[in-house]
Amino acid sequence: MKKIFAGILTAMLMLGVTSCGSSDESADSTVQNNGQNTSSSEAASSSESTQNPNTSAGGKTLVVVYSASGNTKAIADYIVSATGADLFEITPTEPYTSDNLDWTDPDSRVSREHDDESLRDVELTTTTVENWEDYDTVFIGYPIWWGIAAWPTDTFVKSNDFSDKTVIPFCTSSTSGLGESGKLLADEAGTGNWLDGQRFQSRADESEVKEWVDSLGL
Repeated sequence: MKKIFAGILTAMLMLGVTSCGSSDESADSTVQNNGQNTSSSEAASSSESTQNPNTSAGGKTLVVVYSASGNTKAIADYIVSATGADLFEITPTEPYTSDNLDWTDPDSRVSREHDDESLRDVELTTTTVENWEDYDTVFIGYPIWWGIAAWPTDTFVKSNDFSDKTVIPFCTSSTSGLGESGKLLADEAGTGNWLDGQRFQSRADESEVKEWVDSLGL
């Protein structure tokens, strides 16, 4: 009987040890599975991040133009067509009439403004561009008046901050070149990376404008 009782006791002790070992393995397995699940979750998150990168808006282009008789506006429209840019027109509160623009008349508005610089501070209907901070490339177009940018352009330039923007002047004229017009505007702005710019004949061809835009590598 003692032998039988000892055998039963030994069997019971072995069963208890086996049960505890099985329980510990199960606990270790749970920790390992949680670790694997966490790693899988992180991998999925990393994959999702790679497949869905941050595509915040940026790199937008704006064409700002002052056009007294429509010639510079036509060039601006060609640039918009070539780049997909937005357009902003500089508009004087008191628009220039054809008589105002007669530079051969010493008493015309432009002649008087040319002779008296204090008259060149032309009031505009607005100088505020919606979402101005979103644009990092700005074309600025204007006609040439007496070798410089038509002065309504100056009012716009002096009213805006061109920090962190690339600015590209363009102008129209019958005979005058770009001259110092772009540099003078850059000096007035005091901010921005101003490029050399381009001068076009008053009725330039669209293909000529597109060729110039393409050469900029925007």
